[in-house]
Amino acid sequence: MTAAVPGDGGDGAAGTGRGAGADRAVGGPGDGAAGARSGAGAGAPAGVRAGAEADDVRAGAGVRAGALLVVGDVITDVVARHRGPLAPGTDTAAAVRTVPGGAGANVACWAACWGGAEVRLLGRVGEDAAAWHARELAACGVRPLLVVDPQAPTGTVVCLVDEDAAAERTFLTDSGASLRLGPGDWSDALLDGVARLHLSGYLLFSEPGRAFVAMALRAARGRGVPVSVDPASAGFLTRLGAGRFLSLVEGVDVLLPSRDEACLLAGSPGVADAAARLSRRIPLVVAKRGAEGALLARSGEVCARVPAVAVTPRDSTGAGDAFTGAFLAALMRGAGPEHAAAEGCRAGALAVRRVGGRPPPSAGGS
Repeated sequence: MTAAVPGDGGDGAAGTGRGAGADRAVGGPGDGAAGARSGAGAGAPAGVRAGAEADDVRAGAGVRAGALLVVGDVITDVVARHRGPLAPGTDTAAAVRTVPGGAGANVACWAACWGGAEVRLLGRVGEDAAAWHARELAACGVRPLLVVDPQAPTGTVVCLVDEDAAAERTFLTDSGASLRLGPGDWSDALLDGVARLHLSGYLLFSEPGRAFVAMALRAARGRGVPVSVDPASAGFLTRLGAGRFLSLVEGVDVLLPSRDEACLLAGSPGVADAAARLSRRIPLVVAKRGAEGALLARSGEVCARVPAVAVTPRDSTGAGDAFTGAFLAALMRGAGPEHAAAEGCRAGALAVRRVGGRPPPSAGGS
């Protein structure tokens, strides 16, 4: 079936062929109504090199022609900025905004605005907000490949941001349709014209998502496409288990954990030691440390430390996603991992100065 999405400016949505009431796929404006299962549509870059690549290229020290495919969550963020502790049982004054978000979607938007390659995003949304999210992604330069779930609503996250605590945030998460992305949403054709695949760690926190990741990793290995993963959530990681997570991402080329995620995965209280330990299993580990910048580890040793850009934070929501997106964009331009991490720190500093997890229209890398 083929269905139009109300409010999307008349762009069509390619159907998935599951019959009446089945999932639909939303394409971005001007993309020829490409559906998620069609992979690269007309005009997509071609000619990804197949076969095994040298470690330096797979870890980001070389240029591969093609697009960046990001797979992950597309979420509606309700950001509430308040000062000081919440007042139980009564009102707490706050500035509240509804903005597009989701770790996977944010990474894609920052990568697109930082420049260097076409960026595509595969995610799953509900009918309630599909057209809005497709428009917002396209406005950031991302080609949206959104599967529209006929049963579950778009995921929603309430972000509580305490402006008296370095803009630190607390999330209340209803993952909605994003948890339902599964093997039926994958096609090896999605890798056509793709030079790098990035997977949001949120995919690993549901059974369908874990099956999806296994399929995607097999397909990427078969084509020699390097894969990066951002663990995404220390809270969900605790429930999944560090050992299980590491077994599920075996074979990825780059891991981009936060400080807490790195320590949890490695079972070490120090982020440097944690990154070094993780790099014995994963070729390149880039640990994000917020105001302390980032550090890189290979072959069991920390190989670089990159300072943060000093700023006064307003909202830290999406700062890690900004780092990851800019880091990946720099790799796509041929930058080495250390320079790419510096680009990530620049993007993270820009992200914390504004509300929400998406880049401003004027953002861009070097």
